Formats: sequence, C-alpha cells, structure tokens
Amino acid sequence: MRHLIIYAHYNENSLNHHLLETVVESLTSQNHEVIVRDLYAINFDPVFSLKDIQEQRMGILADDIKYEQEFITWAEHITFIYPIWWTGMPAIMKGYIDRVFSYGYAYRYDQGIQKGLLAEKQAVIINTHGKSHAEYEQIGMDKALSLTSDKGIFTYCGFEINQHFFFDKADRVSPEQVEIWKEHIRNTYYEINDRLTNANESEILNTHPLQTRQSS
Repeated sequence: MRHLIIYAHYNENSLNHHLLETVVESLTSQNHEVIVRDLYAINFDPVFSLKDIQEQRMGILADDIKYEQEFITWAEHITFIYPIWWTGMPAIMKGYIDRVFSYGYAYRYDQGIQKGLLAEKQAVIINTHGKSHAEYEQIGMDKALSLTSDKGIFTYCGFEINQHFFFDKADRVSPEQVEIWKEHIRNTYYEINDRLTNANESEILNTHPLQTRQSS
C-alpha cells in the first residue's frame, strides 16, 4: 500500500517526531511504500496568497502546490501528524491544507452541492496536546477539535478516517505512557493492513472464474 505522511513539527527531538518514527517503522516492517513530507524540513510556504487564489480561479496552480498534490494523488493512505497549538493545527499545516487542498482537486461544488474529491483515500490523524482529556471534555473542546478537523477538513474532502488519536498531557508524559501510545499506533496500522488484505482476498475470490461459474 502507498502511504504518505504529512508531518508538522520543527523539533527532531519532539514527541511528535518519535511518533513519526513509530509510524514509519511500522509501515516499512509491513513492506508498504512510505513517503514523508516534513513541512518544516522542506520549508513549505504556508501563505495562501492573493496570487494563489487568482491563479486557481483561472485553473492555474503554483509549482509547489502541484508538486505536493502529486504525492497525495500517489498515496492510498495519508497520515497527518501534528501537535495541537492554541486548540488548532500549526500554521504550517493549516497553510498546507489551505494551498494544497485546492478547489477542483480536493473538493468542488456540483449545482451547489459540495463533493469531496479524495474519496478513494484513507487517513489516520495523530495529534498531541498539553491539556488532559478531562479538561477538554469539560469545556467541549474535544468535540470541537474533532468537528473542525474531521468534519471540516478531512471527511469534507472525502477521506475515510481510520483513526484519530488525541494524545493528552503530552508536555509531561512518562516514557511508559509513550510506549503505550506507540503500541496503539502500531496496532492501528496492523489492523488497517489486515482489513485491506482480507478485503482484497475476498474481492479476488468473488471474481475468480471458478467462483463465477459455480454461482451462475
């Protein structure tokens, strides 16, 4: 399976980077194709400019946008890894979505009805935040985060979300808890792989010539 990872954290020693390494190791151990787009490392320009929107209205895309869209087109599964800052995604990740998830590529409107154009793609989102789950639940922020990202961005563009992790109290987490989180991540990708393998085997069985003849 072709996996693309969109990653946004500037610190190579961060918890997010350790989680990134866990995802890459898990996927490569299952012989998947993996590409990582580290937005800070590639110095991605997150500013959605007037020039961008004017050109997009004329059907023109900047070269860096087209380049990133090629990775999305290639991928069957996309993992987004980023911390929650000020109850939202880092500016560089938001800018990536603003620019790369462009109208006519990630979504469009047909007679006023919105349509996600990335419907063939699956996603996992991995977030860390400093507040506890209890604190977020008390003020409704847990639902707000899921609504604005899952509904407002990812499923809006057609993604099938396999899992959205919110790892809490990340600024004071113990090594033991990090290992538990890593195991959750590994198990998620194993489950995705097993489910897709079983689905493919079932599809092959259903289209096998002998099976077709026996059922006719």
